[in-house]
Amino acid sequence: MKILHEFVPTRKFLQLAEETKDLADGWNVTDSAAGMPAPSGTVVSCVLKTKYPDKIVIPIFILHYKGPVEVGGLALAADAVGLDGLVLTMGDVPKYGEPIKMLKSSEEARDFLRTTVRVKNLKLGCLLTARRSVEETIERAKGAWDFVFFMRLEDKSLPMLEQIAKECRRLNKPIYSYFLVGTPKNMEILKMIGWPVTTTMDRVEEYAAKLDGLVDGIIATCAGDYEGDKELLEKLQKFRN
Repeated sequence: MKILHEFVPTRKFLQLAEETKDLADGWNVTDSAAGMPAPSGTVVSCVLKTKYPDKIVIPIFILHYKGPVEVGGLALAADAVGLDGLVLTMGDVPKYGEPIKMLKSSEEARDFLRTTVRVKNLKLGCLLTARRSVEETIERAKGAWDFVFFMRLEDKSLPMLEQIAKECRRLNKPIYSYFLVGTPKNMEILKMIGWPVTTTMDRVEEYAAKLDGLVDGIIATCAGDYEGDKELLEKLQKFRN
């Protein structure tokens, strides 16, 4: 399976990418996480794809921060550069200002990009969450999406992922799962974002083995613990193909 590193852009994003490029098959790039201004996920992704064309680069695309013209403009840039996809989501509310709601859902944005903006080759994905029922998530996966990302993987949601992954195989849609590892350094951040951990560092290889052959790839992160990220990626090397 493919190993993507969840990449949180900073002013030093080029240096950070150089440090992890040999440890991952690519990057899932965040987009002003938690509503805090950060280098644009799509812009950073375009730079990374240009510099590392053989890597998979898929940014999250937060609609709450963008009006329709910017949504279209960024997607056209992603299409022109050849990004491997955009994951559309309404996302967090912005830290400053008010949420932009001119495009009222990920589905509306997807259809706008395909029919009005007319992106040509860019694949569009959605986020599925373990907070909803299996039936709801499978129904959403059946929509006009090219691929899906699954959030909130933990022991109790693994059977749910198994069912969704089976349906994605039937639909011939790639599925990637977030793989969030808890460490002593990221406990406060995890409390803040409210996500459950997938596993701990001592169980990384054991847990990844359960996903090998089940999903097309995982998005590895220690959520704010950058040294932990590198240790995590090292442990995942044997699962890359």
